[in-house]
Amino acid sequence: MPTTTLPRTGREVRLATIPEGLPAREHFALAETPLPEPADGQVLVRNSHFLVFPGLRTLIGGESDGLPLPLLRPGDALFGPAVGEVVAAPPGSTLRTGTAVSHMFGWREYALVADTACTPLGAALPDPVSHLAQGSVAYGALTRLARIRPGDVVLVTGAAGAVGSLAGRIARLLGAAKVIGTTGSPAKAARLVDELGYDTVLLRGARPFDEQLAEAAPEGIDAVLDTVGGEQLTAALGAARQGARVALVGTLSGQLSPLRAGGSAPAEIDTFRVVVRGLSLQGYSGADHPDVPAEWNRRFGDWLRTGAITFPHTRIQGIERAPGALQELIEGRHFGAVVVEP
Repeated sequence: MPTTTLPRTGREVRLATIPEGLPAREHFALAETPLPEPADGQVLVRNSHFLVFPGLRTLIGGESDGLPLPLLRPGDALFGPAVGEVVAAPPGSTLRTGTAVSHMFGWREYALVADTACTPLGAALPDPVSHLAQGSVAYGALTRLARIRPGDVVLVTGAAGAVGSLAGRIARLLGAAKVIGTTGSPAKAARLVDELGYDTVLLRGARPFDEQLAEAAPEGIDAVLDTVGGEQLTAALGAARQGARVALVGTLSGQLSPLRAGGSAPAEIDTFRVVVRGLSLQGYSGADHPDVPAEWNRRFGDWLRTGAITFPHTRIQGIERAPGALQELIEGRHFGAVVVEP
């Protein structure tokens, strides 16, 4: 049991109403709830950080067909990746107080979590918050589906997001000769080139993507990590070389559209080109590659310690600011991952 006195209550963020269009601050509420006592098989965790991620838009919008996560209804507490410290555990628990763990019950100060739903952090990464990095997705997609080879020309769409901001440097470390990104902000584009391994970055809305891509990669591209879909995916397929590999990891064009509910992201695909050029087009699911997280953590930890890679993220102080952080993420106002310290 805990060696320090715990508060009687903790705060959590709940969905107040289903938005018409994109969610904003007013669609959420901060609730204070009694701190529960863990039963057998449970522990109480004090969250130190949790991730704000665009997939919540899909769960709030009601289009989660095929997802392994439940829809969010008014009154439900939000959830997502979090790291924290076990502060209460019943006798016989497999976890001890003081153990640093990760779990999926973010968006609250204290979380009651099943022992089996907690993962001890260990010492693979130098900073606990690094466990919230979305690099496992980027690394898995680039090594298992896009299969980066030395000398490849690689395109990463949505390069300033939580996945894309790590993907450029990962592709470079895997041997890519040229890495091209996309974003909607000139300031973000400059940071991607100056700090994160990108050779050039295409700007959304400046000119048609196919024109920009033809100039950036006149001989075509070998591999794609797509987090966006829509016209950017269409342009990527148009620029693909013979045998190019396309890994789909996100659908931001649909999730961040006020005209959709977050569960669809249509794109026009030239199937003739896919067939003639022998392109591979595959969605990445972490569940299909259970060996990736451990492999990623080992390499990520080594790269962080040597300075070969960084974890680009924005830290937001205070759980009361979390709803605003989600709105700002949707509006594209942050760079890299967005992490709340409750």
